[in-house]
Amino acid sequence: MNSCAEQATFQRFAAIDIGTVTCRLLVAECDGTVVRELVKEAIITNLGEDVDATGVLKPEAMERVFTTVRGFLDIINSFEGPTQITAMATSASRDASNSADFVAGLAQMGISLSVIPGEKEAALSFMGASLDFAGEPIIVTDIGGGSTEIIAGVAGQEPIFAHSFNIGCRRITDRFLHADPLDAAEVEAGRQWVREQFMPYFQQMEQAGFTPTRVVSVAGTATSVVSMRDRMEVYNSALVHGAVVTKDELDLVFFELSGLTLEQRKQRVGLQPQRAGVINGGLIIQQEVLRAAQCDAFVASESDILQGIILTAARA
Repeated sequence: MNSCAEQATFQRFAAIDIGTVTCRLLVAECDGTVVRELVKEAIITNLGEDVDATGVLKPEAMERVFTTVRGFLDIINSFEGPTQITAMATSASRDASNSADFVAGLAQMGISLSVIPGEKEAALSFMGASLDFAGEPIIVTDIGGGSTEIIAGVAGQEPIFAHSFNIGCRRITDRFLHADPLDAAEVEAGRQWVREQFMPYFQQMEQAGFTPTRVVSVAGTATSVVSMRDRMEVYNSALVHGAVVTKDELDLVFFELSGLTLEQRKQRVGLQPQRAGVINGGLIIQQEVLRAAQCDAFVASESDILQGIILTAARA
């Protein structure tokens, strides 16, 4: 860290990201440039359960999030002094017709929730993932439960291309992946669905002459690939962050999991049991990202939308 950063004034911020599959918290000190992590938590709550089919958030799914957020508030309140809290929700909350009920439930806890559009989600993810690659032309991918953000640009600058696709590990699973273990025809149908939506976007990047030095992938699918590849009995974020996963390694993990039943996937070392139901969908999307980007590897990053939220709050 440079001397200017040391002399800067750091304030404490908390970012809460409520996604389709996972609810996450980051408490950190930030001066608008540097993010010093204090506490990070991630709980799989599956808020988006059946949202793609029904268009509504289930009461039990909302309650799982409410319980998790209460726990997050206990963590935040354990610190002395003020902490500025920013809470954002993404795909499932955008899609649900009863999202106002969800927002109201959090408001009763004192949490003001912003249901952000996909483009803002993409920009925040790019900001967070860019922290380690300043000045490099990169593609950042954020595979969520209901949406996937793909952002391209020079790290540290505003994105050149950014798009949020209504494609996610929960959505592709609910629409296509019904057999257990996977059925080859269902997998191919899911791939074609993803591929057809990705193709025009990546062609636009190519025609504009944008050539990335690397693909940086954030969120649970990418980090789970590392922990499964390395057979981590205990998840180690320090080892996951910055790990390079080759296309062949990704394909090998998918090949293994595609032959397992849901119950067998729950026992797989390196995979959270709660993620076992949607991991194959996430792996298909990750494979198609590398195919479309014509890259033979991705870098897993623990810096993502949470860091982006905190940087934005600190700069306000």
